[in-house]
Amino acid sequence: MHNGIPLFPPEASNFAPRVDALFFFLVAVTGFFTLLIFALIVTFIIRFRRRRPDERPEKTHSHMALELAWSVIPLGIAMVIFVWGAVLFYQSRTPPPNAETVAVIAKQWMWKIQHQDGHREINELHIPVGLPIVLEMTSQDVIHDFSVPAFRLKQDVVPGAYTHEWFIPTQIGQYHLFCDQYCGTGHALMTGTIYVMSKEDYQQWLGGAPAELTPRAAGEKLFTNYGCIACHSTRAPSLAGVFGSQVAVTIDGSPAVVRADEAYIRESILDPGAKIVKGYPNIMPSFRGQLSEEQIMDLMAYIKSLSGAAEVPNYSGPSGSTTQPEQTPPPMGDVPSFPNRVNP
Repeated sequence: MHNGIPLFPPEASNFAPRVDALFFFLVAVTGFFTLLIFALIVTFIIRFRRRRPDERPEKTHSHMALELAWSVIPLGIAMVIFVWGAVLFYQSRTPPPNAETVAVIAKQWMWKIQHQDGHREINELHIPVGLPIVLEMTSQDVIHDFSVPAFRLKQDVVPGAYTHEWFIPTQIGQYHLFCDQYCGTGHALMTGTIYVMSKEDYQQWLGGAPAELTPRAAGEKLFTNYGCIACHSTRAPSLAGVFGSQVAVTIDGSPAVVRADEAYIRESILDPGAKIVKGYPNIMPSFRGQLSEEQIMDLMAYIKSLSGAAEVPNYSGPSGSTTQPEQTPPPMGDVPSFPNRVNP
């Protein structure tokens, strides 16, 4: 059995066969026309070469059918490629409603990953086979790129913004994760492994190490500890049902309507004066420098969980006891480093 490096990585996601089909079509079209043009050049050189010094070519006239053919046929091929690629792009940006969200934070030079149940990993991602996975990604420093060749995935991870990609793993195994964007001296070391497991093995892995607070619970605790609940139930707009809705705001004094997506929520936390909700004063302080990207994503998870709520609930700790908002925010240290599987 040959154990060398394969010519192509395995097709281990739902998108891999579709991406490969488009790729091979492009290679076939390119190869066909390359050989056709090369053959025509050689044929014309031989057939229409100048045989005598006084030879003059005959006058020729345009050939309408030929000109239409070499214009319409390439246009048709280009439109096939465009439609094929557009459909594939749309499908790759439209996850199913039952997809599991995994938070990914890139940092020189590691991948910090947090599951919705609270499990955290560094440079590793454990997922069950057959389950749709949505990666919600941001960077803590410079531009990175989350790339998994076996899944045919490659997506920039940008500081100050959120990018997404989704897939369904289809084969059990271990697959390499790379950063495909040069991000500094340790770029070559920013690698990882994705473990696609059977559902039984995945449940066993989940039970192997206790999880920390879920992103939603961690965000709810931050929301309370920083006193956000005090204003967003009285002087500031309620966050219940705000995520995904259309919000009337003023931008530099001009009225506008924006969608409350991840970018809007993040901007409102770090630069609350950029877009002021109509009818409310600009009194919210900026939390820039006080919250890490991981904490902002936790707050995002909590605010998303309020999308169907009628009002912002009071925070109840894990034991069920109600905690009153603290007036003075607690000191926030640097983002802790988590081992691959965290034991609190």
